[in-house]
Amino acid sequence: MGPTASGKTDLAMALCDRLPCDIISVDSAMIYRHMNIGTATPDAEFLSRYPHRLVDILDPAESYSAADFRADALREMAEIRAAGRIPLLVGGTMLYYQALINGLAVLPQADQSIRDRLVQEAEQQGWATLHQRLQQVDPVAAQRIHPNDPQRLQRALEVYELTGRSMTDLWQEQKQQQLPYNVTQMCVMPQERKVLHERIEKRFQLMLTQGFEAEVRALWQRDDLNLQLPSIRCVGYRQMWEYFDGQWDYPTMIEKGVIATRQLAKRQITWLRSWDNLHYFESSDPNLTNNALKLLDGIII
Repeated sequence: MGPTASGKTDLAMALCDRLPCDIISVDSAMIYRHMNIGTATPDAEFLSRYPHRLVDILDPAESYSAADFRADALREMAEIRAAGRIPLLVGGTMLYYQALINGLAVLPQADQSIRDRLVQEAEQQGWATLHQRLQQVDPVAAQRIHPNDPQRLQRALEVYELTGRSMTDLWQEQKQQQLPYNVTQMCVMPQERKVLHERIEKRFQLMLTQGFEAEVRALWQRDDLNLQLPSIRCVGYRQMWEYFDGQWDYPTMIEKGVIATRQLAKRQITWLRSWDNLHYFESSDPNLTNNALKLLDGIII
C-alpha cells in the first residue's frame, strides 16, 4: 500500500526478483484500457517481465465496483496460490483493500420516508420506545447503541424494516467473507510530505512529455464518454478533459492536475494512518527491499 507516487511499484518489482510473487493491481484507474500514461501503468516491456493482473480489463465506458474488485482479486489469488506462488497486491485504492480484507456488508440504501416516520414516532413516543423496539429485533445492536444515539438507532431500525433482518446478522455475513489467507500489510511512504509533493509534480510533468494530452484527447473525442464516468473523473484525466472543454488554459490545467493528485495522496494517507496491522517503510530507505524481506522472513510459507 501507499499514496500515489510513493514507490510501491519499485518495491513490488524488487520483491518479485527475490520471491515467487505474482502481482495483482489494486488500482481503480489502471483497470481501464487506453488510460496508461495518466495512470502510470507500466509499459509492455515492464509488464512482460512483471505481469500485473487486473490491469487494462475494462473499457473506460464500463463501471466497476469494490465488490467487482473483491470477486476478481479472490479469483486471481486462488489461481496464484494453486500454482504454488505468492499473491502480491500492489496499489493505492484503499476502498478496494478494505473490501478485500474485511468483506462487504450488503446494507440497503437510506429510505427517507422510513427515516421521517421513525423521527416522527420518536417525537411522539420518545427514543427510548424505539430503543425497546430495537431490543426485540436486534438485541446485540441494542446493547451497543445508546437510547440517546438517535442516528444509529434510526439506521438499525431502518435496515430491519427494509430487509427483515437485523444489522447484526448482516455484519456477521461480512465477517464470514474475511480472507482465508495469512496477510502481511506493508506501506511505502516518504516521511516528508514535501518529498511526496515533489515526486507527484515530477510524475505529472513526465506524463505530459510522454503524450498524456494525446491520450486524453482520444478519449475526449469519443461520443460515449463524459465527466460523469468514474474513469474520466480520475485525477489528471478530469483536469485535462476540462482543459479541452475550455474551462482552463494549459498552465491552469497543469496546476489543477498536480493539486488534485496531491489531494488524492492526502486522502490515501488519511486511510493509511487509521489502518490496523500496517508496517511502514520509508520510500527513500536504501535498505527498503532488505527490510521488507526481513519482515516477510518466517511469515511466508
